[in-house]
Amino acid sequence: MITRFFSTSKPIHFVIVILLTFAVFMVTRINNLEDSLDLLLILKQLGFYTIVLASLIVLNFLVSKNNLTKKNSYKLLLFSLFLIVIPITFQINTILISNLFILLALRRIISLRSNIKIKKKLFDAAFWIGIASLFYFWAILFFLLIIVALIFYSLGQIKNWIIPFIGLFTVIIIIVSYSMLIDNHFSEASNYFNTISFDFSTYNILYLIIGITILTSLGLWSLFFYIKNLKRIIKRDRSSHILIVVVLLISAVIVLIAQNKNGSEFIFMFAPLTVIMANYLESIKEQWFAELFLWVLILTPVSYLVL
Repeated sequence: MITRFFSTSKPIHFVIVILLTFAVFMVTRINNLEDSLDLLLILKQLGFYTIVLASLIVLNFLVSKNNLTKKNSYKLLLFSLFLIVIPITFQINTILISNLFILLALRRIISLRSNIKIKKKLFDAAFWIGIASLFYFWAILFFLLIIVALIFYSLGQIKNWIIPFIGLFTVIIIIVSYSMLIDNHFSEASNYFNTISFDFSTYNILYLIIGITILTSLGLWSLFFYIKNLKRIIKRDRSSHILIVVVLLISAVIVLIAQNKNGSEFIFMFAPLTVIMANYLESIKEQWFAELFLWVLILTPVSYLVL
């Protein structure tokens, strides 16, 4: 059974996830190519898959290092299934890159609980979020997570509140310097800002409706039990789990206000949902229900083939 197979953490699990995501990534990419297939184009696609692979590695490190789940491979399986359920996330290069930088930032923010190298972690987190926002503007909202982390971890020194803004300002300096060197003029701020849109008509595609409905339904169901069980988590780890909920809320806001809604913006929800659903799977006593839970995610993209 799938749940039993992935209930431990073994290298074979990572290999399976890599092969699965690679196969779907390449099929999705090739089916949507406008140029003729050649060696250079294949190498380019492999380069973008490296971003997906790096995201899996960072997520695995983030979750394992901070004890956000038990020692199993549910996190790897779930994250890969989320990508496959909404396959357009494989197609948008900028949002793949942005999500990787957000994962890097999240890794630094969660690790603040150790009270080691606080200032460096705050700078790094803000810097990565600033870089992520260059590829997808609304990723800048994750800066709020740093503020929440400062409050949760009681890091109230004035320097700690200033450093994240220095991290963001550093990104601005780099961009301005790049514009001056390459284009010989300042880039207009409008080149980076996106407007807000509440037009959800672009989701009116059958596979998107199915994928978003399944992901939202299972996510809300798992979130209910995740929040309910927060009191059972030891106090030292509880704040990290609360931050995961905050990440999910920020991701939901991004989905709501995104200017170009094509489904790829849901990628920011995948990391927090991975932690939340993995914890839920670990808590399910009925083995058959855990199996059903995973099979729904597995069969959802399969259903796209017969639509």
